[in-house]
Amino acid sequence: MTTKPPNFEIPSEMRDLAEKSVDQAKKAFDGFMGAAYKAAGTIEGTSDAIQTGGKDIGRKALTYAEQNVAAALDFASSLVKAKDPQQVLQLQSDFIKAQLQAFGEQAKDIGATASKLASDVTKPKK
Repeated sequence: MTTKPPNFEIPSEMRDLAEKSVDQAKKAFDGFMGAAYKAAGTIEGTSDAIQTGGKDIGRKALTYAEQNVAAALDFASSLVKAKDPQQVLQLQSDFIKAQLQAFGEQAKDIGATASKLASDVTKPKK
């Protein structure tokens, strides 16, 4: 005797509400990122190397944060459209793999930039 899995249909009203929520979150995040980039542009340092390096690290961090939040919002949007639990699990697995890879690359890049900054700052002046 085989049993049919339960229907995993999400009511269209709930899908619409979830999609609107994701869209609102995207708009709010875009506004936040605009303000963050503006604030990062006003960073002042005590030396050219610190100022330039600090701005570079800040820009990279903001860019990566923006990319990560955008990926999370895209993931949320795709979850809303999932047809069954297997698709939800696959989407989640794909998202986690992609984000772990992205976080690793981002950490490596920011680490290399910070290391270069430390090297530049500690170089003797000629």
